[in-house]
Amino acid sequence: MQIQQILNQIYPLPEASLAQLLACIDEVSFPRKHLLLKAETIEKKIYFIKKGIVRAYAYQNDTEITFWFGKEGETIISMKSYVANQPGYENIELLEDCQLYELQTEKLQTLFEQDIHIANWGRKFAEQELIKTEERLIARQFSTAAERYTDLIKNHSDLLRRVSLGYIASYLGITQVSLSRIRGEKR
Repeated sequence: MQIQQILNQIYPLPEASLAQLLACIDEVSFPRKHLLLKAETIEKKIYFIKKGIVRAYAYQNDTEITFWFGKEGETIISMKSYVANQPGYENIELLEDCQLYELQTEKLQTLFEQDIHIANWGRKFAEQELIKTEERLIARQFSTAAERYTDLIKNHSDLLRRVSLGYIASYLGITQVSLSRIRGEKR
């Protein structure tokens, strides 16, 4: 997915503002298994996924808990670092070789001060990220594992082909055995 499409799906920008923002973005590539963001670190970059898939995870009792997948067109960010300039809690691992667009947070903050359109883009971006987080939290609290799996099939069926079942089970909050049972019941 091209960077202009990604930026405009967040909030359409006038051409001059878009040009300023694009001038601060670089295209980068990293291999599968690369740890892009690290927990307990203040992250200074935001990434947009051109090609590939990633997962966010954190540790609980020495176990990796996957809580988010990102794919083409989505943003990779530590919101705690972005908003509060504090160490984040998540690790972001690339599950495929990835082509990404990279933006320094400091450059973006400077653009916020210089251009009201880019500042509004940043506000809309933060609002959308908040809504996504809220939806994940509500689904995790109020849906059964079978319902979360059905939602995953309905809205992100490509993940089943691109992501290991172990990561999907972790994301759903269940064991691989439970995931196998749910998959068997859905057939």
